[in-house]
Amino acid sequence: MREKRKGKKDAGKKNGRTRSSAGRRSTNRKIIEMVEGTVQMTREGYGFVVVPDREDDIYIPQNRMLHSLNGDLVRVAVTRKKDAKHRSEGEIVAILERSAKPFIGILQILGEQGWVIVESRVMPYDIRVPLDGIDEDAGWKKVAVQVVDWPMHSEAPVGKIIDILGEPGENDTEMHAILAEFGLPYRFDPKVEEAAAKIPVEIDAKEVKRRKDMRGTLTFTIDPADAKDFDDAVSLQELENGNYEIGVHIADVTHYVRPHDIIDKEAYERGTSVYLVDRTVPMLPEVLSNNLCSLRAGEDKLTYSAVFEVTPTAKVVKRWFGRTIINSDRRYSYEQAQEVIDTAGDYTLKYLGEMGSGVATKSIKVSSRRRKGESFSDKDVAGAILTLHTIAGKLREQRFQSGSISFERPEMKVIVDASGKPVDVVQRISKEANWLIEEFMLLANKEVATCVTKGLRLKEPTFVYRVHDEPDYDKVRNLKDFVKHFGYQMGPVNNAREVATELNALLEKAKGKPECGAIEIIALRSMARAKYSTDNVGHYGLGFEYYTHFTSPIRRYPDMMVHRLLTHYLDKGKNEEKNRWEELCKHSSNREHLATEAERSSIKYKLAEYMQDKVGQEFEGSVSGITEWGMYVEIEPTKVEGMVMLREIKEDFFIYDEKNYCLIGKSTRKRFTLGDKVRIKVSKTNLEQKLIDYTLVWDPEWNKISSKKKSARKK
Repeated sequence: MREKRKGKKDAGKKNGRTRSSAGRRSTNRKIIEMVEGTVQMTREGYGFVVVPDREDDIYIPQNRMLHSLNGDLVRVAVTRKKDAKHRSEGEIVAILERSAKPFIGILQILGEQGWVIVESRVMPYDIRVPLDGIDEDAGWKKVAVQVVDWPMHSEAPVGKIIDILGEPGENDTEMHAILAEFGLPYRFDPKVEEAAAKIPVEIDAKEVKRRKDMRGTLTFTIDPADAKDFDDAVSLQELENGNYEIGVHIADVTHYVRPHDIIDKEAYERGTSVYLVDRTVPMLPEVLSNNLCSLRAGEDKLTYSAVFEVTPTAKVVKRWFGRTIINSDRRYSYEQAQEVIDTAGDYTLKYLGEMGSGVATKSIKVSSRRRKGESFSDKDVAGAILTLHTIAGKLREQRFQSGSISFERPEMKVIVDASGKPVDVVQRISKEANWLIEEFMLLANKEVATCVTKGLRLKEPTFVYRVHDEPDYDKVRNLKDFVKHFGYQMGPVNNAREVATELNALLEKAKGKPECGAIEIIALRSMARAKYSTDNVGHYGLGFEYYTHFTSPIRRYPDMMVHRLLTHYLDKGKNEEKNRWEELCKHSSNREHLATEAERSSIKYKLAEYMQDKVGQEFEGSVSGITEWGMYVEIEPTKVEGMVMLREIKEDFFIYDEKNYCLIGKSTRKRFTLGDKVRIKVSKTNLEQKLIDYTLVWDPEWNKISSKKKSARKK
């Protein structure tokens, strides 16, 4: 067992999860202000406190942490303000609430005493645990432990084991450990599974009569090749006036899951499905997500639909929302749909008309095939794909003209084998088939929000919006200064529209160039985080005044909330009480954030695992991040990111220039900035901490930079 760091002797006697039992201390240092925030711990024992609505965090030395741990809610006495040379500094004076998140470690049993050995970047202490009820076989297993106390004068916190995860290193153990670390479930309670199994599979004839029957309309799904839950479908029909009827059909989850039933409560607690590298942890039991509510081809399915009449120029002239029944004609993967788009010139048959620039200019007149016993051929559906592709392209063009921002950072996917072992890292390519579905989902989400807010004549209706606030203009101006180093000039950025215009122009100019990734990183840092709220501020990134999430109720609880509110208002219901729905929004945003962190953690783990057998190998890469302790480098072609620690660069002492996002060698004057090409050697991987360390391969030419500058000055 590694040596444990000693805690403060005057720590609070109790540190339970209630405010009344929180640890407290007084300080005789000069207090500038008192604030409350959340602890971000470091492995070295010091920490930072993040305060809501405060841009800078507060540094807390190790001897002033008051036995607080990562994630704890604390009260801080700020003792030094941030200035040009120092960050804000403070002292924790009270632990208001212990974090409920567990720590993950290996259980070591020494006689009658148990210790959980924690290997984490945010936990410098091992945790003492009682062995009551713990089987001896649990020794050396990976466990989840929750800190319950840290008595005064004790060297280590005391915890309780809440789950035994399994043998360290096994794939299931490690993935469950990631979920447990973020407080996310990885199994359903049997009672929830039993309740789902009792839901009738057959569709009642009376229910069909209550719905708009769209089984006669050409309908299909486009999803990833490995998808199991198909929660959206699109349909197309040409109208007599030359316009198109386009339907966006969403699995009617709320028909099966009723408010406050056991399945609904479980879905609310989960908030969202979680997508780890090797698995999906669903929000709903499989009988719902992969069966009853999955819009599988050739099966009658209950749906909630947004149906639009759209002109050939992609203008929406009519809209209808309501419950429907559909029967999907085909299931396409994105790759199959893309092949149809790429080979559009081959589809010059019946129904398709002329081809222009690789897409159809005419669509399909669709009759009710169910009544006549007809069916649609692959050529028919291909024609519909081409027509929808044309309209989606126009919608996309209109969206960017209205202020939508185009961030297209490469997204990498870890390929794993049947046992979960990573075997490759490839770029996830997004093409026109992805955009086709994306544009119609965006359209449905936007139009549902617009309908409720403006179309139903309700006065300030309570509704669930997906909001994205305007950017931080100071950070945008910093970006404007930063890109000058690469020769880019941005125009005025004094309002939201100007920022969107200038960002799109900048990203287009930088596309494909070495500095593009760095510019996108800095630009993204200026953006607010999207969230759910009953207070609509619009969606800045998309350029929409009204926006919501309606299209994925299988995997997002807010979409179920939207379905229920829309139904209530369409049925002439009164305005809902706002505070209750706002609490639901906050919970959903929090669960979404946790799920995202877990997904990233699983990727980091698998990338570290993937790089294990590459220690000692050299790769070309580019600088993707700059900090005061080192620089992050993404290697080619996998984009796997690792850290080059400054203390490991022996050839020079580097100084961090925060304003210009660069490192400058004190002797050589060698400068490293975002986007610079470098060569590295993989030096170490750490699975427990999900870290990859690189060593910079020094180029002897860099030693000549300082001499050249001196010679230039003499001349």
